[in-house]
Amino acid sequence: MTELPGRRMLLVHAHPDDESINNGATMAAYAAQGVHVTLVTCTLGERGEVIPPELRHLSGAALGQHRLGELADAMRELGVDDFRLLGGAGRYSDSGMMGLPDNDDPGCFWQAGLDEAAGQLLDVVREVRPQVLVTYDPNGGYGHPDHIQAHRVATRAAELAEAEGVGIDRVYWNRVPRTVVEDAFARLADGLAHLPYKKAASVGDVPGVVDDHHVTTTVDGTAHAAAKAAAMRAHATQIEVLEPYFVLSNELVQPLFTTEYYELVRGEPADGIDRDLFAGIAGIGDTS
Repeated sequence: MTELPGRRMLLVHAHPDDESINNGATMAAYAAQGVHVTLVTCTLGERGEVIPPELRHLSGAALGQHRLGELADAMRELGVDDFRLLGGAGRYSDSGMMGLPDNDDPGCFWQAGLDEAAGQLLDVVREVRPQVLVTYDPNGGYGHPDHIQAHRVATRAAELAEAEGVGIDRVYWNRVPRTVVEDAFARLADGLAHLPYKKAASVGDVPGVVDDHHVTTTVDGTAHAAAKAAAMRAHATQIEVLEPYFVLSNELVQPLFTTEYYELVRGEPADGIDRDLFAGIAGIGDTS
């Protein structure tokens, strides 16, 4: 297949909604610049906890199909046309939280053969030829088995692509600097009285929090804050947005970040903090 022109980015996520929470502003910003943004989601999130009472009848495959519709709506808000399910819709099911019997379901993503799943992602890499790959750290950001497996599959696919000579120039993990999170929660504490939910999450509830020196790259998505919030709202079964905050099914309030942060784990780092995920790639200038 003919290689797509220009800058190309691939993001690998575990469930519908993860992309909007972690990378919504980034995806909207690059899509607006004409970058070809490809999202691969590994499961339909069939075991997610549903927030709205009127949708709590949804579970299993019915919930998965509903969440696929939410994902399509979210991608429209972000301006992203190329989104796919790893191996096709329903190929891998949600594995549930770590340590539950759901993890043993032979059809769940946690039980997927690594090279088989990575091979399916490699097919996408061959087609799109992304210069940039974004995924989770080895703990999946917060220890969910599907997030951990998404990291493993993305990493293995990058290795296989390199062996074929279609290597990805830069690989990033989703991150949030600890000082940014702590400052945001300090502001949240002052604003809780004006919110319908009275309990805040903690710094430890935010996936990918690291000491600041691990962060190599920031993407200022302030101009795309409305698109990110709208994409998160589209995932109505999983998220309630209360800008500049949001809550999940645990009803704990946490900040909604419109500047998003990354750690470069493959590729040549720049001096200081990059403002562009494509910075330093031969033939592609910094467009920030």
